[in-house]
This record gives sequence, structure tokens and C-alpha cells, in this order.
Amino acid sequence: MTEPQGPLPFRTFILKVANRCNIDCDYCFVFNSRDQAARRLPARMDLAVAQAAARRIGEHASAHRLRTIHVVLHGGEPLLSGVGHMASLLEAVRKGAPAGTRVHFELQTNGTLVSGAWLNLFERYEVAVGVSLDGPPRANDRHRLTHAGRSSAASAARGIELLRSRPHLFAGLLAVVDLANDPVEVHDYLAAFEPPVIDFGLPHATHDDPPHRNDPSVPEYGLWMSRVYDAWLARPAYQHSVRMLEDIVALSSGVRGSVETLGLAPPTSVVIESDGSIEGVDTLRSVEEGASWLGLDVFHHSFDDALAHPKLLHRQYGRDALAAKCRACPLVEVCGGGYLPHRFSAARGYRNPSVYCADLEHLIRHVQDSLRQHGWNPYAAAASSP
Repeated sequence: MTEPQGPLPFRTFILKVANRCNIDCDYCFVFNSRDQAARRLPARMDLAVAQAAARRIGEHASAHRLRTIHVVLHGGEPLLSGVGHMASLLEAVRKGAPAGTRVHFELQTNGTLVSGAWLNLFERYEVAVGVSLDGPPRANDRHRLTHAGRSSAASAARGIELLRSRPHLFAGLLAVVDLANDPVEVHDYLAAFEPPVIDFGLPHATHDDPPHRNDPSVPEYGLWMSRVYDAWLARPAYQHSVRMLEDIVALSSGVRGSVETLGLAPPTSVVIESDGSIEGVDTLRSVEEGASWLGLDVFHHSFDDALAHPKLLHRQYGRDALAAKCRACPLVEVCGGGYLPHRFSAARGYRNPSVYCADLEHLIRHVQDSLRQHGWNPYAAAASSP
């Protein structure tokens, strides 16, 4: 295996400011997966933890001369931390940033608790807010119900409308693909909120616990996203981007960005849990108990310690870390072998093609063929890229 030139520094720091949620999504990798550690962690991040994390973020930014960093407030449901407490956390992070480093705050929420008070806080700290919503109420409520089994759709939509009153704070929408939902209906419903970005995620699955399919011989998830692509292009008036599809276009043209789910560039994000523990890819909780844990924390370890951790070094090897089938595939520069959790099997670890391999191949070729029909050859662009 070829040694990397050196690990890229972290640029995105995900703070788990709350480890509880007011809804109970059945696909949640935090609370409804193989790893139940979150239920044993503090319900919210203490200010002392945030201050320690801020110091570590600051020293990492200084050591690597980072002009810009992203701090993402996550959970659980981050708004359960409370407006006042969240203000203290944001202030701690802002104070910890070195002179000359710009902090971009982002937050991902289910939208149900958004209020005027929250919008005022987001305004004060320039927090860009993304909302998770899987589509119209019937589609959303297949998985995203309250703990009492009631719909969360109306409350989420109300929160989105509040965000739309201050569009500069609205970062976009995130939806999980469900084959039972109509892709065009889902896309067009989400587009009606006029988000700057719609991001679609594939359900977390492994080779030991594969995704639901109606017909395993058909790339159903690739077909689903291909219909989203066609719906997105069908109306030139649409101003939003669809992140997965734009990533495919960019990677097909030879752009080598830091995309966690696609491409070969090393990811540059790290997770800080509510107790100060440092994690790599937190979605590895969907794989097995302890898969995401590094044994590090912000009180005793630097983020450079995390960069050198054996569980994260694989992220620096690119193509060499993949299965032989992936290394030989002409689309590997685009799909990158697939998202790390989706490559897992108990027998062979992560050196497997993604459980969505056929789906990604179908979608990538659909997008690239469409681009060729419009006069641009992504195959040639990718082949000529350095």
C-alpha cells in the first residue's frame, strides 16, 4: 500500500451538542442502530467540554494555518440544548478560534423546535441551518415519527417556513431515500420550499445488513436518484442544487474535492461527542458497537493525535484502500468505492465494494450520459484530469 504524503488537517468539526431527540426516526444511526452508546452519553454538551473542544480546534487551526473552518452543531436534536446554552457553546468556539481564522457555523435540525428566539441566535452567530425532511407528510412519516408515533411533518414544515423568513440562514434540506416514495414527488415537494441545496442520503446499510430492495437484481436506488436527476433538469427555473448529483458532475470532470460519500479525496471532518470523546466517522455506529470510537478525547488529546489514529489512516490511502473490484473500475474516481459504512462486512472489514455499487454505477452513468447528450464529454474530462 502506498504511503500518503501526510494526512490533511481537519477542516470540519462536528459537535454533538445534544444526545437526545424529540422524534424517533427508525433509521437513525445514533439511537436506532447497532451502537447504543449515545444513550449513555450526556444529554447535552457541557460548557467545559465545548471550551476544551474550542481550544483543540484553535490549536489545530493555528498549527495548520487554516484560514477557514466549519463547525457543525449536531445531535440528536441540537435545539434540545436550549437557546441560552447554545449561545454559550457558540461563544466558546468563536473565542477559541485564532486570529485570522474564519469560523463558519452550521447546524442540522429536524426543524420542529425552530422559533423566533432560535432565529435571532442564528442571526447573531451567522449559523447556517439545514433541516431534515424526507418529503411530503405521507413520505416523511414512513420513518420520521414522534416518540408517541405521531407525524412530525407539520412541525418540520412550520420550522422550514420560519427559516425561509430569513433566507440567508437557510442552508437546505436533507432527505433519506426510500424506495416506497415517488422520487419526483419527493424532489418537487422539497423544491417548493426553495432551499439552496437538497441533499439526498442513501439508507445506512452493510453487507451483513443490506438495504431493502424489491428486486435485488435491479439497481433500484440508482434508478430512484436518476429520476430525481431528470426531475431536477426538467425545470430550468429551479435554482437549488442537488448535492449528490452536483458532486457526481464535479468528480466526473476531474475535480478532486473532499466529499465523504463519493470520490477518493481524504475526508477532512471529525466528530466531538457530548462528553468530549473524538470520533472519526460517526455513521459507523450503524456497523457495529464501538466502530466509530477512537479512545481519544479533547481533554487529553489533540486533533493531530486523531489524524494519526489507525482507524482514520485508511482515509488517506484513496484507491489503495479499496477492494480489487473497485480499483479496477473505470468509475472509481467518481464513486470512490462508496461511503465507508456501506462497504463493511464482518468477514472482510471495509475492503468491499459498497452495497450500493450497482446503484452508484447506474446513477453515475445516467448523469454522465445526460451530460454527453448536452455536448460535454465527462469521460474525456475525467481521463484528462491530473
